[in-house]
Amino acid sequence: MALIKSISGIRGTIGGKPNEGLTPIDIVKYSAAYGRMILEQTGNSKVVIGRDGRISGSMVRNLVVSTLQAMGMDVVDLGLSTTPTVEMAVKMESAGGGIILTASHNPKGWNALKLLNAVGEFISAEEGQMVLERGQQEDFVFAEINKLGQVTEDDSYMQKHFDAILAHPLVDATAIRALNLKVVVDGINSTGATFVPELLRQLGVQEILVINEEVNGRFAHNPEPLPENLRDISTKVVKENAHLGIVVDPDVDRLCFVCDDGSMFGEEYTLVSIADYVLSCKPGNTVSNMSSTRALRDITEKHGGQYFASAVGEVNVVKKMKEVSAVIGGEGNGGIIVPELHYGRDALIGIALFLTHLAKFGKSVSELRRIYPDYYMSKNKIDLEAGMDIQRIFQGIQEKYKKQPMNTEDGLKIEFDKEWVHLRTSNTEPIIRIYTESTSENTANAIAKKIMMDISELMKEQG
Repeated sequence: MALIKSISGIRGTIGGKPNEGLTPIDIVKYSAAYGRMILEQTGNSKVVIGRDGRISGSMVRNLVVSTLQAMGMDVVDLGLSTTPTVEMAVKMESAGGGIILTASHNPKGWNALKLLNAVGEFISAEEGQMVLERGQQEDFVFAEINKLGQVTEDDSYMQKHFDAILAHPLVDATAIRALNLKVVVDGINSTGATFVPELLRQLGVQEILVINEEVNGRFAHNPEPLPENLRDISTKVVKENAHLGIVVDPDVDRLCFVCDDGSMFGEEYTLVSIADYVLSCKPGNTVSNMSSTRALRDITEKHGGQYFASAVGEVNVVKKMKEVSAVIGGEGNGGIIVPELHYGRDALIGIALFLTHLAKFGKSVSELRRIYPDYYMSKNKIDLEAGMDIQRIFQGIQEKYKKQPMNTEDGLKIEFDKEWVHLRTSNTEPIIRIYTESTSENTANAIAKKIMMDISELMKEQG
């Protein structure tokens, strides 16, 4: 059993004892605490909710809806939906907030409450801490009988989301239709199996093949869209002579592509390619988190813009994007944030922009991938023993590499010409994560190995 209470939401495995897994008691406590915060901050009793296709989704939905009603709040229930759709619906409904019931890329045994503010963005660290404290202390009061909330079911927001995408000035459905594309979609047994094919139809894609299309939450493979989990769609793209494959995670906020030859376009390069297209039409600044590929910086500078790195986490990317007026941003995990639509990762607008880019490019997906610089990333971790002074370890690394450019906004990032290493502690495990990137796979691994040896030496010095 696991229960992870973070500033952005409550995530855990279904079942177990209260406060050890995501049990009905935990769901009720934190839903009520969130409801109280929204009422106090906004005076707005309307909340939007939606869920992905998880097995536990209906059960969690019933608990959340009933709790919010009991707090005197009116619920607009989108039913089976996506994270970006719920985010947009909060603003369209002029609601006080929203809750997305999804554990994103986690396995089927997990679920979560992702908490949104009145503009459809993830709540701040301070707000998240308030929800956690009030939930743990059961610091909330339920409404009396005459003040219970109402529930409205609304299934119109998929089309409203699509309408906004189709109206975006950089989306060209006519050009996409002219490609006569054949596309394979991996719906991962969640709402992407419904939303992605319908969006493709409205963009003019003629032939769509869907694998793992039954929305039952019994994920056919590990739902994180990493290469080792995507062998089936890779094989299908080649077998069907398709132009590309499209993969999303269960709540449709992460996006990656499979090339026409079955190779991976690269999750890190989803943002790079879409940014390339956006910047060619609308020059400006870009943002990604500091564990994302340097290729975005290269593309941004090619178009005359300035690249900025944020701390890891969508809320941090959004904050930095607003600070620097970025025209596009996101994360290297395939998360695309297009400000004109909304400040949230959105695979659906990402698909529309990528296919428009492909149409303007006029060649295959594999040829498109080859125009971008090749960087290789190595991801490692070191287990921490109890009592280790993490600050001393990081200070030791800083001292050793003090001549190199550094960023300490989120852990420690060190630049080595076109290579970099990023060290950060995990919020959920006693480990240090080590990310390195280089133009050479061997160099990326060598840098990681060297830094890990440095850390091990510093740990030994602590005894």
